[in-house]
Amino acid sequence: MVKSRTYIAIPPGATIKEQLIDRHLSQKEFAIRMNLSQKHVSKLINGDVQLTSDVANRLELVLGVPATFWNNLESIYREKLTKALAENEMESDIEIIKKLPYKEMEKNEWIPATKNMKERVVNLRKFFEVVNLSLIMDASLCNIACRRLNETEKSDYALLAWAQKAKLEAREMETSSVDINILRKRISEIREMTIENPDEFIEKLKSILSKCGIALVFLPHIGGSYLHGATFYDGKKIVIGITLRGKVADKFWFSLFHEIGHIVLGHIENGNGTSEQDEKDADAFAQDILIHPEDYNSFINNNSFSEESIIEFSHNIGIAPGILVGRLQKDAYIPYNAYNDLKINYSMDA
Repeated sequence: MVKSRTYIAIPPGATIKEQLIDRHLSQKEFAIRMNLSQKHVSKLINGDVQLTSDVANRLELVLGVPATFWNNLESIYREKLTKALAENEMESDIEIIKKLPYKEMEKNEWIPATKNMKERVVNLRKFFEVVNLSLIMDASLCNIACRRLNETEKSDYALLAWAQKAKLEAREMETSSVDINILRKRISEIREMTIENPDEFIEKLKSILSKCGIALVFLPHIGGSYLHGATFYDGKKIVIGITLRGKVADKFWFSLFHEIGHIVLGHIENGNGTSEQDEKDADAFAQDILIHPEDYNSFINNNSFSEESIIEFSHNIGIAPGILVGRLQKDAYIPYNAYNDLKINYSMDA
């Protein structure tokens, strides 16, 4: 028997059991008379197997109750069972959507606008391409490597919504086959773009990554996700999603190389997502690609953190000064309010 708020689905087996009790007939003897295994009879009584037309005909012969009665009983049971399960799933999904950033997704026009909770559930099932929303947490469907500042249940759900949108956007993008060796060879070329404006490098960057089998997607930030970027496989391509959070050049490039690090270091090959160590390793990869450790240590050892020194050093190693400013602020060599005029705010369309 399966219950929901509105429906109670009682299997025909309950009626069969009543008949056996009335006739003082054991399941063993009943199974022999029906020419069925005891195991099948037990499942039939518990509603674990369908009552077929063949079984209905046997029941008519053994119990004297017309086959049409049993067929009708099975039909009613299956109909109520479907409705009860659907209602229970709907109520379960309504609880899940309370954790998802529906309003922001609605605002970004990722899903239709509605206040009806059942309509929201249907919209989100279609968006995530699942029959019920509990499936979106399945590890085999959400193997994501990402850079974010904090992790909470709310941020986990926001990440799933953001990553799904990135996946949908990436499907419209053509890429070559995945080739990590080509990616490694072109990292220095990508790094050179840090001194360019977005309108100069965006299409070049997308083209280079596309030739490596990577679709680069830009999406607006989702509140509560603490997300800067995410990387994952979708079919035969890799998707890198970058949030427009902050829109500051140093954060953008660090996030991009962090995600490239996950690819080059093989983290996205793991079936269970990334570990804390993977995230640290990707951070180190991004940090060292942008500013080589020997160059950085040389600059620090000079103990000169003037604006002129920062600009000159950045020019010499071929990066935007704001990237060095961000690194120095993070490592506490300069305060967070120092030289922020050297940081460039990017303007990019999602």
